[in-house]
Amino acid sequence: MSSHYVVTRRIGIDAGHRIRLHGSKCRHVHGHRYEVEATCRADHLHREGEQTGMVLDFGFLKEEMLRVIDAPCDHGFIAELADEGVLEMFSPPEMAFGDWLTDIQAAVAADGFAAVTDCRLDSKLYVVPFPPTAEALARHWFERLAPLVRQRSDGVGDLMRLRVWETPNCWAEWGV
Repeated sequence: MSSHYVVTRRIGIDAGHRIRLHGSKCRHVHGHRYEVEATCRADHLHREGEQTGMVLDFGFLKEEMLRVIDAPCDHGFIAELADEGVLEMFSPPEMAFGDWLTDIQAAVAADGFAAVTDCRLDSKLYVVPFPPTAEALARHWFERLAPLVRQRSDGVGDLMRLRVWETPNCWAEWGV
């Protein structure tokens, strides 16, 4: 077993979602106080510069987590692209739903998600091509955050896992 350094940063967001095909109450629109933990590892610490003695500055990790997860999702709704009933609730009344949905589908196809702000009631909407379960969100956010961790750590640290707490008692994670 190899030795390594590990650092973890946590942020919290509030967001709504629903699991469209769930056989129980999770198929209904509801929300969570998500806690999201990013854990990074390195075989050695920075030897010079502003991150001397660190895997990755906690502030740098927080900035990236806020940009990738908090900014588009906090106090918003996370929706599956296939959940057209929910998406239609968010569609702006001045635009045909089909046209609006086509734009979202194109963004999801290009980027793997769509962060939409031109919604009914000025709501935030984060659209993903999968059911927005804690497990799937952990992998999605991991894949978006991992290259940023590598970059911000100047190649010293790697994202090891991303844990999504859906409730105080339940979490899911994705890691390498």
